[in-house]
Amino acid sequence: MVEKRDIIEALRSCKDPELDADIVGIGLIYNIEKKGDDEIMVKLTMTSPMCPVTSLILADAQLRLEAIPGVKRVDVELVWDPLWSPEMMDDDLKYRI
Repeated sequence: MVEKRDIIEALRSCKDPELDADIVGIGLIYNIEKKGDDEIMVKLTMTSPMCPVTSLILADAQLRLEAIPGVKRVDVELVWDPLWSPEMMDDDLKYRI
């Protein structure tokens, strides 16, 4: 059975190469939903609609979630509502970046 902490840990290993910070800490993850024991749905955003590494981050998140033992289906959805803002970042990142 996949636990939410496993999902978050996998997403923390996914980094934005421009900011050199994980996508959870940046505040890009908007929703994590488990469907049954083997399906994961994640809604995430980017810091900007013009982010040049969007496809890299989406692919990396997808691959890392699919690598969680017991996961059979992963749906990663890119959303823009609400728009991301720096206030969504972990406090320690706000002062580092």
